Amino acid sequence: MINFEDRLKGGHPNSLGNTVEIVEEVLEAPTQFGALFQCYFSDDEIVRLRVSNAMKRICRAKKSLLLPYLDRFLDEISRIEQASTQWTLAQLFLALENEMTADQKSRALDIMKRNLAQHEDWIVLNQTMETLARWAKKDSALAIWLQPHLERLSQDKRKSVARKAVKLMGPG
Repeated sequence: MINFEDRLKGGHPNSLGNTVEIVEEVLEAPTQFGALFQCYFSDDEIVRLRVSNAMKRICRAKKSLLLPYLDRFLDEISRIEQASTQWTLAQLFLALENEMTADQKSRALDIMKRNLAQHEDWIVLNQTMETLARWAKKDSALAIWLQPHLERLSQDKRKSVARKAVKLMGPG
């Protein structure tokens, strides 16, 4: 099995490093997806950030590769206390919504509700609000739960968070 971790290390923390190249390799050889997934358990925060970026890219190109790992995203990856992991989960959950079982969607909802109520990172908040608001269009109970959180976040000192909350609250 290929070890992608060393190739994801180093460089500027905000750069992609070798992420795009690794995504292309995994898309060409899907059996290597597991090796990439294992990089989520790296001690290196930059590696985990780049794995998250890779997962979003793979999901857009061939989401079927992520489906066998969906329970692991819900059970293991959701426990990683890193902002990039949590905002990526919100994006993946939105992209994979139609492929989730009712139980998986319920677990994803619990993760995102927790993040929206407790997380401080602005990107986590923005991505989570986006996914929850889209899901709330088909779930009136979620819409009722979400409203006070959007109202709270509409007063956030960070303009991007406040603007996103106001936009998602809609007219009125």
